[in-house]
Amino acid sequence: MPTAARSDLPETLGFLLLPKFSMMAFVSAVEPLRVANRLAGAELYRWEIVSLEGASIAASNGMSLVADRNLGQLGRGPSRYRTVVVGAGFEPEQGYDRRIRDWLRRLDRNGVELGAMDTGSFVLARAGLLDGYRATTHWEVLDSFREQFPKVEAEGGLFAIDRNRLTCAGGTAALDMMLHVISRRHGHRLATAVSEQFIHARIRDPQDRQRMEPAARQGVSHAGLGRAIALMEKNLEEPLDAGRMARAAGLSQRQLERLFRLHLNTTPQRYYLDLRLQRARALLQYSEMPVVEVAVACGFGSAAHFSRSYHAWAGRSPRAERRPGTIGA
Repeated sequence: MPTAARSDLPETLGFLLLPKFSMMAFVSAVEPLRVANRLAGAELYRWEIVSLEGASIAASNGMSLVADRNLGQLGRGPSRYRTVVVGAGFEPEQGYDRRIRDWLRRLDRNGVELGAMDTGSFVLARAGLLDGYRATTHWEVLDSFREQFPKVEAEGGLFAIDRNRLTCAGGTAALDMMLHVISRRHGHRLATAVSEQFIHARIRDPQDRQRMEPAARQGVSHAGLGRAIALMEKNLEEPLDAGRMARAAGLSQRQLERLFRLHLNTTPQRYYLDLRLQRARALLQYSEMPVVEVAVACGFGSAAHFSRSYHAWAGRSPRAERRPGTIGA
């Protein structure tokens, strides 16, 4: 599948990787570029790994990659990259530095396309580079991202491509995002051929769900129980009472109780509380919301009630859940 020679090729991408970045997301982004080159019979893409400083960066799985360049080597001249993508993991504040912020802002002023994988979106947002753009991040921290960066049009899909911004939820969503990039630059046929090389039967769309349906995640097939779980997930800030939830799911309250015991070995109340506390943990770890605001956002009437419930659930107080250096707006 040869491609016509173009003067702007190869296109060079820089991957700025922070400590404990997601190896899965990085490989899912780079491998489509490699295969596109092979199938096209031409070097369409080059890529380099960029670090803040030092020769290597350790991923969250303990493996390390050797950096091609660090920020000090890149200097202040014209960018060598058409696109720069930030890769991070579940500690996006690890390795974040004012030099990174300044470099990303300089790239933006020079017209470089900016992207992020997984919680790399936090890094771009902290630099003010996603304000007014559609963007996404991993589902587990999406609520925290929305709370922390209200000027960003945060979406819950697999990835978002908005003008000169590319963001994805991480994991294999990076593969689909890059397939769309390849399609946009070099045509749908090449992107499809690359997808098939990875036994990837369908190039997913930006708005596709990050998560399975609630019932599928729990391994249950009862439609009414699935509806009840979905209602819980959509109503964490203002919890529904058991009677209202049962009616909305097309069940009696007694049926609801029985189904939860039969399929999930718990009560609806306990399951609902677990969902709210899971959301609270993400907000505590990935945002700077005061504890009292976290309590309200998770459906608790008072900070004291929230603190007692959280301690009983997690074995530590909400304040102890805070991580030092959490990225803030």
